[in-house]
Amino acid sequence: MSKAEPTGQPKLRLGGMALRNGLLVHGPTQWAAAIRGADGTIQVASGSKPRLRGAVVGLPGVRGVARLGEAFVVIPLVKLALPEAQMPLQDARVLVVGAATAAAGALVRRRSPGIRGDAVSAGLSLAPALFALRVGEIAQYHGVEHKSIAAYEEGRAEAAEASKEHDRCGSHLVAPMLVANVAGVAAVKRLIPKPGPATTAAVALLAVGTAVEIFLWSERHAQSGTARALRRPGFELQRVLGTREPDSDQLAVGRAALNEILRVEGAPS
Repeated sequence: MSKAEPTGQPKLRLGGMALRNGLLVHGPTQWAAAIRGADGTIQVASGSKPRLRGAVVGLPGVRGVARLGEAFVVIPLVKLALPEAQMPLQDARVLVVGAATAAAGALVRRRSPGIRGDAVSAGLSLAPALFALRVGEIAQYHGVEHKSIAAYEEGRAEAAEASKEHDRCGSHLVAPMLVANVAGVAAVKRLIPKPGPATTAAVALLAVGTAVEIFLWSERHAQSGTARALRRPGFELQRVLGTREPDSDQLAVGRAALNEILRVEGAPS
């Protein structure tokens, strides 16, 4: 159940994405972003979220892929509204790491074509994102994302007091998605020894859908031991690598993004 405002209005279900110089927040129907510009000022923008329609979008296994797709469609809208916004992987060093790990993964799969090679290759695919978290301010803005949303949900006046780890972080998708992808590829290879790109992409989408369903189940059964175990890798990833404590300037950017999403969604701040 969502926590209620003093007026009885339920809390919005918010999500977000850390930028290299700010924060993007998703509401039910709108998005809002705030960044720290090169001149030191806070720039804010918002807009309507594109939504996929149709009965199939609500089906288990499909709904998660659809919602993630919608989230990615927002990214160019943010860039158009805020040209100075820096996306998470918008760094030449991250691109170099991505190219190197892609080549390493392909080499591993050739030399070890079984499930071990697939598992190592899948693990290597995380390297660009993990590297991005260690350069610049993105890990701090990831902390801003969690703290800002948690403070709103918990009715806190100051985001600094909230935890930098959050139950709904996408990090909770990582472990189940990797396991599902490796298991799916292994199953497919029993039928097709050398699956093509289309088959591999289909398995990857299935893995995403499976991970999202596990994520949703864990949220519905948050107090169960199974849910806590499923979430543990994600919490550790957030604690050790994914987030850092932000400073007051970064928290101010988060506050601007949160205020804007509440304004455009018509919710009390």
